[in-house]
Amino acid sequence: MSRRGRADEVLVRRIYEEHGAALLAYASRLAGDRVRGEAVARQALLAAWRDPTVLDGPARARLFAIVRDLAGVLGEPDAMALLGAMEALEPEHRDVLRALYFQGCDVAEASESLGVPAGQVKARSYHALRRLREAVAG
Repeated sequence: MSRRGRADEVLVRRIYEEHGAALLAYASRLAGDRVRGEAVARQALLAAWRDPTVLDGPARARLFAIVRDLAGVLGEPDAMALLGAMEALEPEHRDVLRALYFQGCDVAEASESLGVPAGQVKARSYHALRRLREAVAG
């Protein structure tokens, strides 16, 4: 194996150790079951091994995008339905999502700007995203 091939393998192993469990959970949810999820997650890691440049930048986000594409989740929710669901959220949930997703803040920045602990930002984000998913799904 060439030096580059070995380095690429080490990179993919590191990526798997850091993100493998989250990738598998996400892929399983998208694919509908764990067996198909494992196949999708494996394909995403294989894509990263074949072309490590896909990991340039935020590796986790890129891997999740690969998993989403491989799982065949191409349909995005209707923008108007999503906006309506956002407006129906409680103000503290809406504010957290705006800070994290529209203003590009990380959890610490959102915590500081909203004046709440980081754990509260995470909890509000979790509940807000669940409500959005439920509202958009029907």
